[in-house]
Amino acid sequence: MTDGSPEMEATTAAIAPAMLPVVDLIEVEIYLFLYVLAALIKYKLAIEALETVDKVILRCQQFNRRTLDLFQAKVFTYYSNIHEQFGHDLPAIRNTLLEAYRTSCLRYDEAGQATLINLMLRNYLKENLYEQAYKFVSKTTFPETVSNNQFVRYLYYVGKIQAVQLEYTESYTKLMQSIRKAPANTAFGFRRTVYKLAIIVQLLMGEVPERNVFNQDELRKALAPYLQLTNAVRVGNLEEFNVVLSHFGAVFKKDNTYTLILRLRHNVIKTGLRKVSLSYSRILFTDICEKLALENAQNAEFVCAKAIRDGVIDAVIDHDNGWLHLKEIVNVYTTDDPQMAFQRRITFCLDVHNEAVKAMRYPPDAYKKDLESAEERLEREKQEEELAKEIEDEMDEGL
Repeated sequence: MTDGSPEMEATTAAIAPAMLPVVDLIEVEIYLFLYVLAALIKYKLAIEALETVDKVILRCQQFNRRTLDLFQAKVFTYYSNIHEQFGHDLPAIRNTLLEAYRTSCLRYDEAGQATLINLMLRNYLKENLYEQAYKFVSKTTFPETVSNNQFVRYLYYVGKIQAVQLEYTESYTKLMQSIRKAPANTAFGFRRTVYKLAIIVQLLMGEVPERNVFNQDELRKALAPYLQLTNAVRVGNLEEFNVVLSHFGAVFKKDNTYTLILRLRHNVIKTGLRKVSLSYSRILFTDICEKLALENAQNAEFVCAKAIRDGVIDAVIDHDNGWLHLKEIVNVYTTDDPQMAFQRRITFCLDVHNEAVKAMRYPPDAYKKDLESAEERLEREKQEEELAKEIEDEMDEGL
């Protein structure tokens, strides 16, 4: 038999492995590209990273396969991070992210939706486009059950947007929910970032964070400036507040909380006025100016007028004599404040319970273990009939 005989060709064809088309290996191709992108980022090869990630995006857009959804979501994460780190042109990729989000919605790709929503929000917040981010959140629905990590990021972004939009209560709820859902033993950098923002929002709400928040080992050093800021707000000392602001201004700007901290000036003044109202029944505006470190008596009068209008203090301004007449303090337990505080705690506990129930997972078909089969049911009924007959026979013998 010669080498070119049909029998030899048939044997060779049978032994040779079957070659799959390239299109069937797209998942493997994208998976390997992810390793390439990670290496390019690690070695800071900016030009190669930008060119490669753009090619991978175009490659992914050629296919519509459910097995590619998770890989594609990861590719878009690299796409956004590389352009943010090396390209420095976030508005240029915004249209691409929006188009990808619309496509993922049409394909019911929930993993892609969750990832792209967070990438869009990060893109807006990096450019300080809070109004556009707020509108984007109101027009989209986040798939909460897809990924806990993506949901935690989404809660942080929404909490930050609501804080800028003066929705402090909703913002604080979102931030605390993000902290509770975040991994406990990892992601310390993320937890530090969320805690910094949550402390500022809580102060803007007129509340003082608990001391144990600042005493956590992994947070103590990072939250030290915020502890001094909290002490200044708690005491109501405007001069001390200005000292903290000037000393740690660079840190607050780096944390991107400086703008929100500037709003705390009014809270410091309100706290100082409350302490004055507890100590005096009548006080001159010049004395208020000295105690609160204000510019002049006229400024102190304006501040008192605003505090009266906001309900911070119950007082009457005597402009002719230049003093503030404070009314008798009403017992807080005769107001609705205790009821409202109790209601907030009940709501918080119910929300935690509902989240825990939703997060519970059960093995498939676990309930079937408690269900008896048809044979077991017949056997049980047969035993019950025999037992009933034995009892009846014993009763007959006794008679």
